[in-house]
Amino acid sequence: MSSEQTLIDKNPAQKEFSKLLEDDFKDRKLVENRIVKAKVIEILKGYVIVDARGKSEAMIPRSEFKEEEIAKLKVGSSINCFVERIESMKTGEIVLSYEKAKSLAAWEKCITAHENKEELTGVVTNKIKGGYVCKLFSGAISAFLPTSQLDRVPIKGSAVDRLMNTPIKVMIVRIDRARGNLAVSRREVLSKKVNAETAEALKEIKENDIVTSTVHNINDWAVFTTYKNIQMMCHVSDLSFSRVKKPSDLVSIGDKLKVRIIKIDKTTNKVSCSVKALNEDPYLNIEKRYKVGEIYEGTVSSIKTYGAFVQIESGIEALCHSSEISHLNRNINPSKVFSVSEKIKFKILSIDKENRRLSISHKACFTNPWDKIQDQLGEKVKVKVNNVTDKAVFAEIEDSGLNCMMHYKEIDWLENIDSLKKFKKGMTLTVKIIEVKDERIRISLRACEKDPLDWFKDNKKKVGSVISTKVVEVLKSGVKVAVDPEKKVIVMIKKNQLAIELADCRPEIYSVGNTMADALIEELDYEKRRVVLSPKAAQKKEQDSLIKKFGEGAAKSGATLKSIFDRALGNKEKKK
Repeated sequence: MSSEQTLIDKNPAQKEFSKLLEDDFKDRKLVENRIVKAKVIEILKGYVIVDARGKSEAMIPRSEFKEEEIAKLKVGSSINCFVERIESMKTGEIVLSYEKAKSLAAWEKCITAHENKEELTGVVTNKIKGGYVCKLFSGAISAFLPTSQLDRVPIKGSAVDRLMNTPIKVMIVRIDRARGNLAVSRREVLSKKVNAETAEALKEIKENDIVTSTVHNINDWAVFTTYKNIQMMCHVSDLSFSRVKKPSDLVSIGDKLKVRIIKIDKTTNKVSCSVKALNEDPYLNIEKRYKVGEIYEGTVSSIKTYGAFVQIESGIEALCHSSEISHLNRNINPSKVFSVSEKIKFKILSIDKENRRLSISHKACFTNPWDKIQDQLGEKVKVKVNNVTDKAVFAEIEDSGLNCMMHYKEIDWLENIDSLKKFKKGMTLTVKIIEVKDERIRISLRACEKDPLDWFKDNKKKVGSVISTKVVEVLKSGVKVAVDPEKKVIVMIKKNQLAIELADCRPEIYSVGNTMADALIEELDYEKRRVVLSPKAAQKKEQDSLIKKFGEGAAKSGATLKSIFDRALGNKEKKK
């Protein structure tokens, strides 16, 4: 037993005091990280001394109190404090925090408010990335207020400035207990209020009611109107039976718009309305007013790259595709033919009542030049040269606007590509139409003259016939000869076809202008314009004829082929 304890036991007064102190400490059950009540003992310049019924008094820094809180604070006042440590490692004193007690209490209130969807009062103090800082419970809690949650519609500038440092009503929309942060929304409070007002106002209207509302917002796909605190949406497709490019083309903000209510969603309080529902659908009895195949008149309402839309009557528009604008050009640019507000004639091609579509044709109102050109196949026409390429001449047939093409092989019967050089843009030619197919026209200049190959027909020459020719050109590979007197049919005889004997197959033995030995027609193709002549084949044919005539008896007597030819030639001399 210690000497101190011995003294206490000997002194009855000290023993009584010790017993009272132990009993008092038994009632003081402090736990760390909890909020306790503490009594203000003294207010100093830098600290507020409080008694939380611990082993010692606690000193709380004065900086944890706001000035207005200090002003209201008095000795003997009771305040909430957060127990950080029961005994400090440095001084052994209890450590309390007034500021943390306020934050913890406020955090618990935030959790309760979030669970019950209660409204809180906050103050927007400053702007940060993506939103604003909103102080709750006199600054005890800092919450994040996203820019999108500041109002029901996007606001900026002075509208935002009016909300800064001013008490506003907010609702907690997200809370993260692990990280200790939360997000609030002013928009939810405003929407809740508007929804309540809207729900009450919706009791006064029903579907199919006709009301006059005010336009308060417009975008690319809808018009938003207001009627007695009820916001309604009119989709762009419900503005008119006609095509609407942009709603702003028809209405402006502030306009009074008469609409029919077409749908009310009681769950979301959303209301849809329609302008076109005020009128009867023009497609309802369209087949009684318009017939397929008939010609009518309309106004061009809009022009696209693929065609033009024509308004037939209010609420009915038809598409005239670019392929139905002109007979001459299937891919014509509609803007080069039509202009907006222009009145045009058209023929109805089809009516699709179910899909609300009409197909029309502008070109069907006029005579098709392609039908006329079919009747001119094989006839002579006048054309104007538009262009000359490396293979053909392109021209336009006069009085028709139709384009045509003449291949270089159709210029003359020689089929010489150099013949293209004599044509120039703007020249007028008389040609013959030789083909019309798939809206393409082929013409021919040489077809206007007689075909030189007709010489064979006129002289009754065919494959197997033997003819005489004249040399027009001598080459190393053969000889070019003229078949007809006008020298329009020139044929190349190859070197190996000049004679039977190899020694006689020499082009140099021939001279230009000389009559060549008889040649056999081996091939005569009028379509391919191909003529093949062979003197060798003519000589062989003559040999075969002589052998057939004299060879049987001569073979038995041992006569030679030379003697047979000599005898045959001698007989011819005697006859002469």
